[in-house]
Amino acid sequence: MKKFMYVVIATLLIGSQITLSAQNKDNKEKKQRPTPEQMMQMQTNQIIKSLMLDDATAAKFTPIYQNYVKELRECRMMNYKSRVKKDAAQGAEADKTPKQAMTDADIAKMLKDQFAQSRKMLDIREKYYKEFSKILSQKQILRIYQQEKSNANKFRKEFDRRKGQNSGQRPGQGDRQRQQKQHTQHHSQK
Repeated sequence: MKKFMYVVIATLLIGSQITLSAQNKDNKEKKQRPTPEQMMQMQTNQIIKSLMLDDATAAKFTPIYQNYVKELRECRMMNYKSRVKKDAAQGAEADKTPKQAMTDADIAKMLKDQFAQSRKMLDIREKYYKEFSKILSQKQILRIYQQEKSNANKFRKEFDRRKGQNSGQRPGQGDRQRQQKQHTQHHSQK
């Protein structure tokens, strides 16, 4: 009888572990980040909804806007890719020697790369402004840029929030510290 009870208890324990494991897999699958293409589609849908475009205008607008977002993303990644390669190359050396401070030449190159990136982003915006002007009103184009800025601010706040949580801060603590710093700077300027 005791053996039978042990078998029943063991079976129940194993069954509950399998159920928990399956639930964890389901939760991980739900939490997967969207792909860049899915993000672009969500962003496009958000803009179309925000602009209240009819179906015909939305059909003309969608490929233009998606190309615009794609080119901007590639431009933003321009300097990021070179930094990642440099960090990876130094990664093997970093184990042997401490990380060195940037030289003046490194800083000058970084700043010039940032200027080039900014120019390229401006060129992309001007190019697509002309394209948008063919199918949208100026108010609608302004709305695109406002929405873009709003989204960037949301992403930055979320990034800051997560960064604060990763460094051991409580949620929102980084926001309070930043607000206090801005408040102090504002009053010191008066």
